[in-house]
Amino acid sequence: MKAWALTAFGGPDGFTPVDIATPEAGPGQVLVRTAAIGINGLECKIRAGWLEREFPTPLPAVLGKEFAGTVVALGDGAAGFSVGDRVVGFADSGTYAEHAVARTGALAVLPDALAFADAVTLPVAVETAVRGIRALGVRAGWTVVVNGAAGAVGGTAVQLLVRQGATVIGTASEPNHEHLTALGATPVAYGPGVAARIRDHGAVDAVFDVTGHGFAATAVELTGDPRRVLTIADFAAAALGVLTSTGPAAPTAEPFAPVVALAAAGGFRTVVDRVFPFADLPAAHVRSDGGHVRGKVVVTC
Repeated sequence: MKAWALTAFGGPDGFTPVDIATPEAGPGQVLVRTAAIGINGLECKIRAGWLEREFPTPLPAVLGKEFAGTVVALGDGAAGFSVGDRVVGFADSGTYAEHAVARTGALAVLPDALAFADAVTLPVAVETAVRGIRALGVRAGWTVVVNGAAGAVGGTAVQLLVRQGATVIGTASEPNHEHLTALGATPVAYGPGVAARIRDHGAVDAVFDVTGHGFAATAVELTGDPRRVLTIADFAAAALGVLTSTGPAAPTAEPFAPVVALAAAGGFRTVVDRVFPFADLPAAHVRSDGGHVRGKVVVTC
């Protein structure tokens, strides 16, 4: 099968097209023909070599975790799925490839009403947003600031918080303010004076920091309690007493499967920033590296 292997740390030119053996589905796994791949910031940092201490990556390596596609083979004991099923979720093998294997517990069946490219925006973003919202203990009626609200995780958190009955203030660049309003948030511009602009909308009960950039100190100032602040992007902020959160080693479909069904029914908005063909996968990393991404960068096979 065709794949993109990371052969050198650094920029996106470290990817090389290769032909490798198609993986086989083991016990409790299915083999999926990849249709869409979600590009995530963590993969870009791994590619750059910034996370070798946290995620040692022997080269060459096929990166990627989030994908959607069609089941083509079942491993022993792979219950609940059939060949031909459309699925979305987390893979056990790298997803920058034409096929990947996944545990059945990490996949959700994809309704025909939801395109592969839209569905693949959900697993990582929903798992991350749900994890953060649960850790903060958000309740209906709270006012929550989402810092970096226009990206995949931020936009997902906004929608889930609004559905939960929270008032959401989202920080973003001004070109994304109309987008945030459509998602149900009150937009506020980044930059000097952001705390005052947020306070103009009332007291803040919690802050979900998606992008970092030193916002944690401002967040503590806004809430008055570091335990009402959670970051997924600035782990040095733990020194301030704020909550930090990283994803599970073996994620499951439990957080995102209900949202897949909701999106298919038109009750949740999926946001695709740009779609790149598989042959241009390095260009998708260039796009992700550029920042100010609205929603998810997607690669289709």
